[in-house]
Amino acid sequence: MAPKIAFIRKGRWPLANVRTAEALRAQFPEYELREIDLIPIILRKPALVALNGWWTLRQYAGDLALRRRGPKDAFLITSYIFKAVKHLVADLLRDDEYVFSFQMQSLFDASVPNIPHFVYTDHTLLANRQYPGFNPASLYHPDWMKLEPTIYQNANLVFTRSNHVSRSLIEDYHCDPAKVRCVYAGSNAPLISEAPDPARYASQNIVYVGIDWERKGGPELLQAFAQVRAVYPNATLTIIGATPQTNQPGVEVIGRIPVEQLPQYYQRAAVFCMPTKLEPFGIVTIEAMNYWLPVVSTNLGAMPDFIEHDRNGYLVEPGTVDQLATALIKLVGDPERCRRFGARSVEIAARYRWEAVGSTMREAIIQNREHRT
Repeated sequence: MAPKIAFIRKGRWPLANVRTAEALRAQFPEYELREIDLIPIILRKPALVALNGWWTLRQYAGDLALRRRGPKDAFLITSYIFKAVKHLVADLLRDDEYVFSFQMQSLFDASVPNIPHFVYTDHTLLANRQYPGFNPASLYHPDWMKLEPTIYQNANLVFTRSNHVSRSLIEDYHCDPAKVRCVYAGSNAPLISEAPDPARYASQNIVYVGIDWERKGGPELLQAFAQVRAVYPNATLTIIGATPQTNQPGVEVIGRIPVEQLPQYYQRAAVFCMPTKLEPFGIVTIEAMNYWLPVVSTNLGAMPDFIEHDRNGYLVEPGTVDQLATALIKLVGDPERCRRFGARSVEIAARYRWEAVGSTMREAIIQNREHRT
């Protein structure tokens, strides 16, 4: 029987779960990659579901009553389910030979004794304290938070998608810096290899992509766009993902579309903008950069990793409508600046490829295993 890699995830969504599995499978062809989805495994155990339902009410009844959390979200962040998953994974990995296990995100500790274990995450819970308007009530139950550090302590290496998460692991959780590696992430939209027609930068079209309208700064963008239209009456704003109710002039609301359809909107835009107020990573910004777009976003989370202020876009402070409008006006009215910034975006985005992420992970995993043998 061929040795295996245990790839442990919570569902196929987001797409990074699929892309990371593909990258590992390509980088480790000598092993069989076994994908383990925890959700259906949990749901097939009625006693576990019932017990955790009780724990969900015990630990999050107030949040549920106030609608600060949904039942599905709260169900997965109890201290009981955290410990139950630990036992479930140990049972699942008991009978086969695994060269290592690999866990997506930091919701559970899926490590098993005597099997090297690696974590890939775009957030930590305590990193939320860095965001403006942080509300302590958004943290999980204290019993869960006592368990979270074990996710990182029991991993051989923790891979992150951004430097701000790496800093959180080191500063908030006191992880050994040698155990933390920022490997970035890849784009999910199809890529293009040739520079676009420069005429597109005269379109004065701004494109926004995001589902969580409030969190991703949608209302502020609409306010800023009104200022843009006052200067450039032909400017337009295309909203993809979210479906806000608006009759604002120049605004087109597309709503949700398959990721394969995104390129047509990137390719006809002059600027990408997502003025998020809380963002673990922001993969859509990378996607827009791959389409030779200048980008405008907020100075938080992973954004400073890939937005070089006044070189491929602009970073503004969260919630500052006037700053956002000023940045957009600079770009909408200057096609040559958009072209120049877009070319720099493509250069920066080159490190955000799933092939590169997988290659970096393979090298680190092999080095770690050799170091411990």
